[in-house]
Amino acid sequence: MENRPTMLGPKGLIKKHEFVRTIIQSLYSLGFKNSGASLELESGISYKSVEFGLLESQILNANWDGCIDTLYGLKGLTDETRASALFIVCRQSLFEFLLRGDDSSALSVLRKQISALHVGREKVHNLAFGVLSLKEMGFGTVDGDVILESRKKLLSEMEKLLPPPFILPERRLEHLVEMTVNGQIDSCMYHNTCDPISIYKDHRCGRDQIPTETIQILTDHKNEVWFVQFSNSGEYLASSSCDCTAIIWKVLENGKMTLKHTLRSHQKPVSFVAWSPDDTMLLTCGNLEVLKLWDVESGTCKRTFGNHSFTVSSCAWFPDSKRLVCGSSDAEKGICMWDCEGNEIKSWKGSRMPKVLDIAVTPDGENLISIFGEKDIRILNVMTNTDRVISEEHPITSLSISGDGKFLIVNLNSQEIHMWDVAGKSAKPLKYMGHRQHKYVIRSCFGGSNSMFIASGSENSQVYIWNRRSPNPIEILSGHSMTVNSVSWNPKRPQMLASASDDQTIRIWGPSCSKKAA
Repeated sequence: MENRPTMLGPKGLIKKHEFVRTIIQSLYSLGFKNSGASLELESGISYKSVEFGLLESQILNANWDGCIDTLYGLKGLTDETRASALFIVCRQSLFEFLLRGDDSSALSVLRKQISALHVGREKVHNLAFGVLSLKEMGFGTVDGDVILESRKKLLSEMEKLLPPPFILPERRLEHLVEMTVNGQIDSCMYHNTCDPISIYKDHRCGRDQIPTETIQILTDHKNEVWFVQFSNSGEYLASSSCDCTAIIWKVLENGKMTLKHTLRSHQKPVSFVAWSPDDTMLLTCGNLEVLKLWDVESGTCKRTFGNHSFTVSSCAWFPDSKRLVCGSSDAEKGICMWDCEGNEIKSWKGSRMPKVLDIAVTPDGENLISIFGEKDIRILNVMTNTDRVISEEHPITSLSISGDGKFLIVNLNSQEIHMWDVAGKSAKPLKYMGHRQHKYVIRSCFGGSNSMFIASGSENSQVYIWNRRSPNPIEILSGHSMTVNSVSWNPKRPQMLASASDDQTIRIWGPSCSKKAA
């Protein structure tokens, strides 16, 4: 009767032999060669399998026939893996025959052994061509150390080819531990840091890792605040209001906001702002009005885009901070691309072009994403001019893109937020619910470490936060007294969130002070 392996762990799921062998490999890979050798001696378990130990001896001693016999005797190899392993052994023997001047044996290996392997005709032809080239150049005297190094290189190739249990995957123990750490991070709904975590204990974050408490209330706007957005550096916040102004706020080291500039030039409410990628310029969108370009440092208006025949609904920057795009709320006017001097570079318009409700550009500048009509998301590849349209069942009010440009979220008046992947790998979106949205434009955003959270305003005066892995909110923030129109997560401070409300205030949210003190 076959001996049962000794098992380890509280549930008896780990084979002791495999566990020790993995530890030995880890010691060697970390440079602790003496410790690895001592553990091999004490445990009687070798890091290398008996089969690979035999192959190693045969390769280093140029016992090619024995090596081929060993490979044919290995059980559990796929035909493809076996053929690939035999090919690299025969290739080595062929070159060593050539180096010794034994052309007859080299030719025999090529014709009888290599040609019989199912490794692809092109591979064999390339090898034959290499042999002819070497013959034409002549070999001269080849140092024995060079041959030994080539055999060691063959061994490295063999290690990458052979599957377990003949060979352990490289740095196997580190990989297993990292998988465990990643699994704990993935199951932690509040994980909001890029800092390394300890493996001394199971990982679990508290709610103090995300913004849940109001740390400052900004009251400088004189009417409803419709939009907020942090700069890309996280050093500034811009807000826009029904009072026809936009404000640039400076984020101080202590996390407090101070007013830097009030931008006055629009004749109508300012519905939207967009930071240039280098944060030197800010675009402001007048509601059914024009687009204005501002210098952030001086607070001066540099240029006005659009006119009575092109009313701007939304805008976005390309990553070079030299080109911008605007969508029009007028049907047929479509989308225009301008440079910062006001010159039109390109446009997408025509009789079939519906009104554009919102627009965004992925951080790599490759995709232009827009909300067409009421229910369609259009993803246009600017380089190839190919597009893909995603149709929603309910009207869309806003659009936002993740920091890595791989995902987008849209707010629907059906009281859901849908997340789609930009590349189109998923046929269905992930859905988030719990907030209230019936009548107004409510905006959401990605945020936190690796954009793993979604925040949204709501018509019931609250701010909702979801972990992207869960459809239900993990936090509901109270403080505003009227509809929360827009939220923005600081891209450099993952624990800072801003919200804009019809109550004429902006709230800055941070982690719980009591939790931090604890």
